[in-house]
Amino acid sequence: MHHTSDQQYQPKSYVEISTPEWVKSATLYELNVRQFSVEGTFKAVEQQLPRLKKLGVDIIWLMPIHPIGELHRKGSLGSYYSVKNYFEVNPEFGTDEDFKNLVQAIHDEGMFVILDWVANHTSWDNNLVNEYPEWYRRSRKNTFQSTRWRDYDDIIELDYSHPELRRYMTDALKYWIREFDIDGYRCDIASFVPIDFWENVRSELDDLKPVFMLAEAEDRDLHRRAFDATYNWTLWNILHQIAVNHYSVKTLTEAYLAEHVSVFPKEALRMNFIDNHDKNSWEGTPYSNFGEALTAVTVFTFMMDGIPLVYNGQEAGLNRSLEFFEKDPIDWQTHDNTRLYSTIFALKHRNQALWNGRFGGEIVRIMNDKMDQVISFVREKNGDKVLVFINLSKDPVIAQFDTSFDKGSYQNLFSEAEQIVDETLIVDMAPWDYIVLHRTL
Repeated sequence: MHHTSDQQYQPKSYVEISTPEWVKSATLYELNVRQFSVEGTFKAVEQQLPRLKKLGVDIIWLMPIHPIGELHRKGSLGSYYSVKNYFEVNPEFGTDEDFKNLVQAIHDEGMFVILDWVANHTSWDNNLVNEYPEWYRRSRKNTFQSTRWRDYDDIIELDYSHPELRRYMTDALKYWIREFDIDGYRCDIASFVPIDFWENVRSELDDLKPVFMLAEAEDRDLHRRAFDATYNWTLWNILHQIAVNHYSVKTLTEAYLAEHVSVFPKEALRMNFIDNHDKNSWEGTPYSNFGEALTAVTVFTFMMDGIPLVYNGQEAGLNRSLEFFEKDPIDWQTHDNTRLYSTIFALKHRNQALWNGRFGGEIVRIMNDKMDQVISFVREKNGDKVLVFINLSKDPVIAQFDTSFDKGSYQNLFSEAEQIVDETLIVDMAPWDYIVLHRTL
């Protein structure tokens, strides 16, 4: 007699934390306060919140808001990632009161806010340098040093072998939640800081309120007890190769998606992006050179499972890197991207198939006869369904899809026309063409 209830044979979830309910259909928006407006202030951000809400943004990630180091500063304004004090706001952006008001205004719009947190290093003139010099790593010459093997002259690396440093940093992370009611963090180079530090941080923050934690890292380990979401650089690199160097779509399906659905825990979110403050031009070429290809890969990242990211300015067709150490405001012009993003995000909010992680549907292949050029898949959850067909190539193609499992009536997301799907779907696709069909119970 076999007792299948024996504990050792029961499937166990790898992920032991639970992502807050409000993340289930959420989109992310990375906001650079300095460049977001001519004023470069918290108050100026507040004025654009209704626009972001309308775009379909749910979680605003603010790039670091702390005072910036002056010693060995880069450029005239310095890098946000050179933090001078973890308990203060950058006076260029406004006061504590202004920041409180911004957080409140974000919440009033039904959105959430996470802060960018730099735990690995500080500026040379951070208050800790004089108070606790022993908390910093030393070179062989016994001098302060940048993150090892990196050439960042404006920062020096902390040493997490000190329990007191861990307590200090955890208290600082708790401070912004307690005093300002923020909703979580995006953690800079998170895997360069010991994982046991983050796992404890998560439990202490969750005691205050349910938080959303995003790691700038790709490590699966971080999902177990610390982070809800990690970066999807691998996907970015593959989509880049397809759009710029015309790699086969099999690079995406066989080298990436097969592993993604088999290896990555369903509860863990990958942050999918085309653009962020580190990656915002392709091979030094402005995005405008790849307009149609860029739109096609953007549609893929928004339809794929994981949490999608928009970098401020993308919705206005931003096609260059913003200056990092100088003032360089975004040119807010009207652009087709606004309609594209808001259309997809509106669908994401109402169609459970597109929800994030365990809340949404797995990405399942639909077979076609042009697998080198065309990606086709279905996602389904609780009767909600989305079918996606994208020509990820520079050539027109007539593709035949096996839709025998997906027969029925759908709405085309972009034309809004009704589409009847039979056993087989045959589509004449222009280069970089995409079709999204959906139905909601």
